[in-house]
Amino acid sequence: MGEKIMYDTIFARSFSRSDQKKLGYGAFLGCLLIALCFCLVFKPYTDPISVREFPISLSVFSFFKKIRISLISCMILTLVFQGLNSVPKRMKLVCNSETRSDFCEINGDIRIDAKSSTVLFSASPQESILEENSSRVIRPYTRKEDEHAMSTVKKWSIKPAVDNNTIPQCNQNHGVPAVLFSLGGYSGNNYHDFTDIIIPLYSTARLFDGEVKFLITDRNPWWIKKFQITLHKLSNYDVIDIDNEESIHCFTSVIVGLKRSPHELSIDTSKSPYSMKNFRQFLRSAYSLNKSTTIRMEDDGKARPRLLIVSRSRTRTFTNTDEIDRMARNLGYDVVVAEATNVPRFAEIVNSCDVMMGVHGAGLTNMVFLPENAILIQIIPIGGVEWPARTAFGEPSKDMNIRYLDYKIKTEESTLIQQYPPQHEVLNNPSSIWKQGWLAFKAVYLDNQNVNLDVNRFRPTLLRALELLHQ
Repeated sequence: MGEKIMYDTIFARSFSRSDQKKLGYGAFLGCLLIALCFCLVFKPYTDPISVREFPISLSVFSFFKKIRISLISCMILTLVFQGLNSVPKRMKLVCNSETRSDFCEINGDIRIDAKSSTVLFSASPQESILEENSSRVIRPYTRKEDEHAMSTVKKWSIKPAVDNNTIPQCNQNHGVPAVLFSLGGYSGNNYHDFTDIIIPLYSTARLFDGEVKFLITDRNPWWIKKFQITLHKLSNYDVIDIDNEESIHCFTSVIVGLKRSPHELSIDTSKSPYSMKNFRQFLRSAYSLNKSTTIRMEDDGKARPRLLIVSRSRTRTFTNTDEIDRMARNLGYDVVVAEATNVPRFAEIVNSCDVMMGVHGAGLTNMVFLPENAILIQIIPIGGVEWPARTAFGEPSKDMNIRYLDYKIKTEESTLIQQYPPQHEVLNNPSSIWKQGWLAFKAVYLDNQNVNLDVNRFRPTLLRALELLHQ
């Protein structure tokens, strides 16, 4: 009994479930082929016509001819069986270097040692010298081109283990695959939470249908609490804070790092079976959001679309929210003013609306919760923010089936006119600030600028949104 259990364990580690099925089918087919060969070769020669009408020598010759044909048929069938039964050797380590991220997929006997930040996988001496099974170092965060972001991301080594005496013993064995990723970088900023972590995690883990465990490095407890609904929808298990684990965790399949599109807030459908449409449906299911599409505008004008004004408490705020509210209501909108705080609650508010507007910033990331055919209006402050604003939200809206409008404010609508004289380069030459670097640009145009919206100038934008809702 003990030998059988050991054999089953070795067999399971050596082959995947699909490989085991192939071997089973191959063995069954092989038995049939062997039986067929025996029947063809040793079939009694009982042709009564040949026995009666032809000489004995001719009958014997015909008999051996049949044997030869049967043997050739048997050899051909055997070769076919060998081809069907051949199971290609599974590569233990497959790594990909993408534009924004590096990730590795590992199969086999895998040991994770948190103390040394190492992922070990068993390999024979012959396998370990192969290039595809060589050691790697990965920082599992999806903004590898950004040195500042990656400076807070722990490095993980992936190594083949050849000497059984040095491989750490398993303390915890897991029967499902694992995904190891970091909560370092820019986590905590809602925009980066989605584009750098949540969407890549969905692309990487969704195919497991919940039967996967998340190993989190650079753990932030408040981040896990913030997105606990999303995490629980993707995994049926509690997350593991792998950095603080004393145990050696063992798996048969692990992905280190996340798969990410080179574009912001998007999924590369050429490399993924999922799309942003699938992702938004997933979010609606996870957060129990009822509104799948925008309001049906009637020609009689009785329907009142719902407009969300995203407020901000610190910077890039609207200084005349009440005035914007009144103007929008006069145009026929029901208006909601809210700030993005609690994810489930704000997701519900966003999903209930047909139009969402706000100044460029992380709060607009909540567009992912809007219903189909909704409209996003991005208010673009001064300072050469057009390109990053449209890259961050304008371009991604296309794959989300969201109609996009933007409104670029004039200098007179910026509170920077109260801080700098009319001829100052901040107001007249933003490129000079850009040349000083990101931190200088951010300090001026993102951290110290609010918006006093000219409601008369902005009015046509809201009217355009109404037109789109009628289409």
